[in-house]
Amino acid sequence: MKRWLKWIVLGLVLAIIVAGAMRALSARNVQRDALTAQQEGQKTQAVVELLSSDHFRVQMVDLPQVLAISGPLKAVNSAFVKARVAGELQGLTLREGDSVKAGDIIAKVDATEYQARVRQAVQQAQAAKAQVDIAKRTYDNNRSLVTQGFISSTALESAAATLAAAEANYSAAQAGADVAAKSLDDTVLRAPIDGLIAQRLAQPGERIAIDARVVEIVDIRRLELEASLNAGDSLMVRTGQTAKLTIEGADKPLTAKVARINPSAAVGSRAILVYLSVEPGAGLRQGLFAQGALNIGSTRTLAVPLSAVRTDKPAPYVQLLNQGQVVHQTVIVGARGELADQAMVGVLGVPEDATVLVGSVGSLRAGTLIKLTGGTQ
Repeated sequence: MKRWLKWIVLGLVLAIIVAGAMRALSARNVQRDALTAQQEGQKTQAVVELLSSDHFRVQMVDLPQVLAISGPLKAVNSAFVKARVAGELQGLTLREGDSVKAGDIIAKVDATEYQARVRQAVQQAQAAKAQVDIAKRTYDNNRSLVTQGFISSTALESAAATLAAAEANYSAAQAGADVAAKSLDDTVLRAPIDGLIAQRLAQPGERIAIDARVVEIVDIRRLELEASLNAGDSLMVRTGQTAKLTIEGADKPLTAKVARINPSAAVGSRAILVYLSVEPGAGLRQGLFAQGALNIGSTRTLAVPLSAVRTDKPAPYVQLLNQGQVVHQTVIVGARGELADQAMVGVLGVPEDATVLVGSVGSLRAGTLIKLTGGTQ
């Protein structure tokens, strides 16, 4: 090969190597410039503006403590009208929803048999009274004869015993007449309280037995909530404590107050029944289901809105604002309650007067720049 050709080939090779090195160096410079631009972009990231309603200042507050309660509404005064004697039911015209007053006649039991028993008992008493009169005259005669010496004192003692037996029989006959009269009076069924008919449990013409239920009467002017609590929760309940209740179908919550606490635990469940008097309200009925929160006291603690505590990490945390940046601070959650109709929770791990972002802001990356404005949504 000629010498000049070798120099040409060597020059081409060197040119190719130099060109590749230049391309690699250019690509590296481009990558470095991109990385530098990214870092500069992070340094100049957008600032998130928050309204005054988007943050909350941690303060020491008296956080009300509440206990969830639920149960049915029951009338304080209610009664079942039962048959006191057996027989055919007559005259029952009342139906569910009808109003009655104490003493009103609800129905009657066929009184034919009981009227006959009264007559029989009265006649037996009259016969016993006649025997008393006879025994009394005999005793008086014998006492006069003993005084005159015509008969012995033994005959007088016998006459006295006969008189005593006759008087005892008369007393027993009178008691029998009273029992018969009482049974006759029991054929009339009367309302024991004022109220409304809740159930009609028998029909006219039926033959009912003693203690058979005929109607149920409830007085819905006074209602109470019967709540079942476990033993631990019941220890914090006292008479006079108030509660806010939501009644199914009611437009607004009602106020209730603890009126009584059952002194005994229920057999089996060991639950304690607590009775809360409910303020009167239109449309309230026995059997409606109610639920709400019973105020059992307050706790002095640092508190934040419940929505501010986030749980998308293994441990609960809040988003603090520290020197204009978001900081994720792990907290220990304590007691819960409501202040000004806002759900609050006590927390440990944040200083007093710290600024916490509320839940409506959403999750922000730690280090995000924040700018607070005075506006509200």
